[in-house]
Amino acid sequence: MFTDPTFWVLGSFVTFLFLVGSKARSAVGAMLDERSAKIATQIDEARTLREESELLLADLQKKQREAETTAAAMIAQAEEDSKILLTQAEADIEALIERREKVAAEKIAQMEASAIKEVRAAAVDVAISAASKVLTNAMKGEAGAKMTEASITDVGSKLH
Repeated sequence: MFTDPTFWVLGSFVTFLFLVGSKARSAVGAMLDERSAKIATQIDEARTLREESELLLADLQKKQREAETTAAAMIAQAEEDSKILLTQAEADIEALIERREKVAAEKIAQMEASAIKEVRAAAVDVAISAASKVLTNAMKGEAGAKMTEASITDVGSKLH
């Protein structure tokens, strides 16, 4: 058996495999350990990134809720302001209408007073003209002379 070359080839081969296997095993083990460490590192990084993403998502959701609340408050405030402005505008319009009605009433009153003065002035002018014509006609002739005499006598008695 020790003389058989097959035995020696088999023995050399087994030794070779044992030596290569042990070296390969340690190299493969080191390689697998290194790969395992990289994978563990990547898993830790992924876990860290996931935690950061979850925190960021929670923060963004909180900010979104706050923004929605703020927007709702702004809308409510704008509606309230618009109601106040509408009420104020209505009050301003009513006051403007009242002022214009008062001014129009004053103008109408002034125009009525002016018309009454003009009518009175015209009536006075007509009365004076009529009286003048009546007196002129009455003072003509003998009757006018008698009236003039009576007036002069009357004035004389009233003066003394």
